[in-house]
Amino acid sequence: MVRVCLALAALLMISAFFLVTARFQSRLLYTQLDRLEDQSRQLDTDWRRLQLERAELARQARIDNIARNELNMLSGSPERTIYIRVPGLALDEGVPPGGQP
Repeated sequence: MVRVCLALAALLMISAFFLVTARFQSRLLYTQLDRLEDQSRQLDTDWRRLQLERAELARQARIDNIARNELNMLSGSPERTIYIRVPGLALDEGVPPGGQP
């Protein structure tokens, strides 16, 4: 009877040890999950901010303004356009021999 009681006590202690270990690991995983969810929210916020920034940088009016003011570029006009004729190319059939349409 004493052996059975000692065996049950040992099993109870082992079970309690595994229970404490499982709860500790559960808490560690919960804190890690919480940190990863915070990081996910931060990355989502950064992604949305970058999407807005990309849309702002790609606006045609902004590109036109930079091209005209900072790069001193001018709009192309037909009299300033040079057409290059490549023999054998299907696209140059509508271009007259002088090189301009």
